[in-house]
Amino acid sequence: MHYDVAFRHQQALDPSALTTIATTLHAVQAAIADCRNAGKDLEDDPAVVLLVRHLGAVTLSRPGDMHLRHACMDQIAEIRRHPTLLTLARRGVVHDENAKRAFHCEGRTAMRRLAEALHLAENSFDVRSNRAGPACSGEITLHGEEVWVQLGLGCLGPDHEVLFRRVRGRGDNIGDRNRWASIRDLLSPDRFADRLRREFQLSAAPASPTRLFA
Repeated sequence: MHYDVAFRHQQALDPSALTTIATTLHAVQAAIADCRNAGKDLEDDPAVVLLVRHLGAVTLSRPGDMHLRHACMDQIAEIRRHPTLLTLARRGVVHDENAKRAFHCEGRTAMRRLAEALHLAENSFDVRSNRAGPACSGEITLHGEEVWVQLGLGCLGPDHEVLFRRVRGRGDNIGDRNRWASIRDLLSPDRFADRLRREFQLSAAPASPTRLFA
C-alpha cells in the first residue's frame, strides 16, 4: 500500500532543529524512506532536495576543502602505517561479527599477496577461509603444492598468529613439522616469501611470475 506523510515537508520548511550532520542525515534518510513508501521519485521530491541542501549548510562551519583533503591524506598515511589486519589481531575479533568479517577479508588479501611474492601460478594454490564459531577468530589458509600457511588468533598469543609448514602437494594436509611466525611477517610478504624459500628449499620461481595484483 502506498501512502505519504507531511512530516518531511514540515522538516524541510523549518530545519532549525537539524543542527548536526547526524541529525540531518537521519532526516534525509527518513525522507527518502517516506518517498519510497509513497511511490514518489525522491530525486524530484521538494522536501528531500531542501533537506539535502540544509545538510550542506550544516557543514559550512567545518574547515575548508583544502584542510579536509589534507586531513584525509593524513588519515590514509596513518592507516597504512598501522594495517587493519594488525590492529584486528591486537584487539581480537571474537564475538564481534564486523571485526571478524574484516579480519577474514584482510587475511585473504594478505594470503594472496604472499602467493604473489612466492610467484605461485594462480591455479597452483587455494586460499580458504574458515570463519568457525563466534568465540574464535577462525582461520585463513594458503595451500600450495609445497607450502601451507595459516593465519589465526589462537591461544599461543602474539608472534604466533601464522602457522606454516612444508607440504607435498595440495592433497597433503599434514606436511612436515609446524613452524610459527608473527602476523607482522605476513604483512611483509616479500621478506616472508624469502624466508619460506630458504627454510623449505622451495622450487625456483619462474622467470616471469603471474601478477595477482595490479
